[in-house]
Amino acid sequence: MPGTDPREASTVVAGELPELAVLPELPARGPGADLVGRTCALLPDLPVDLQPSGWRLTSRPGIDARRASSYLNHDLDAFSEALDGRTAPVKVAVCGPWTLAASLQLPRGEPVLSDPGALRDLGQAMVEALAGHVADVRRRLPGCSVVLQLDEPMLPLVLAGHVSSFSGAGSVRAAPVSDVVTSLGSLVRAVAERDSTVVAHCCAADPPVDVFRESGVAGVSLDLPLVGRTCDDALGTALESGVMLLAGVAPAVDTAVLSDPATTVAPVRRLWHRLGLDPETLASRVVVTPTCGMAGASPDHVLRVLRLVRAAAGQLSDRED
Repeated sequence: MPGTDPREASTVVAGELPELAVLPELPARGPGADLVGRTCALLPDLPVDLQPSGWRLTSRPGIDARRASSYLNHDLDAFSEALDGRTAPVKVAVCGPWTLAASLQLPRGEPVLSDPGALRDLGQAMVEALAGHVADVRRRLPGCSVVLQLDEPMLPLVLAGHVSSFSGAGSVRAAPVSDVVTSLGSLVRAVAERDSTVVAHCCAADPPVDVFRESGVAGVSLDLPLVGRTCDDALGTALESGVMLLAGVAPAVDTAVLSDPATTVAPVRRLWHRLGLDPETLASRVVVTPTCGMAGASPDHVLRVLRLVRAAAGQLSDRED
């Protein structure tokens, strides 16, 4: 979301999304509020520092790492205050393990993804840290169930071997699909032990839906206008197996014109028709969302989009309420 005030953002979310409130991310605050820095704040045994080239593993945490931890604590405080007494589910998002491994650097500058030992250590640290993060959210909001979203925008590049080396002259070898499924599955099981669920988000045009499904996630979050029909087969298999769809259909940026609720969810209805799925299941299988993040939008646009996704969700059940 835009802005720098976590209390204001949490108040907006609490008021506009009573059925599924989401912990706001406010990257406009600068280093430490970004996706990678925010997640690194959850990994106390892997200290990091922000270099000109990006976040890097170090021997002791730098000032930006401490700032990231402070931001996250303030965000969680504001979120729990805004949702005090709430019993509906809440969603919190973190950088997924493979996007983090492709973004976080070793001390010498290469991506963690390039070092099997460092990659293994990062995976283990994330399992413990994210289980603890979910437990912390449940402690702060004891009446709410928690959905943990893994943001994996770089996973297609990881699987294709297109993550650049530090010098830019080469690429890191492709990660085996079996390794990706295993690591994501470990996270899913660890979070499940905290009575919570995991969904995976990928805003690429070719999201690895099959990989997400095989790892056991409860839902996949995609930008439907970007994906088009490229994932129909994989989505059909996933949806038939019980995976939820978080359908990004409402434009996240001000430059786009907002449609009426029925037109907004028309791509979801067309997808259901192409896959031959029962339209009566739409309301129970789909969460309507904006496309990717809204950090670059104006506050007024954010309000309009949040109200639109709720109204559009009602259209999926053909209800006027």
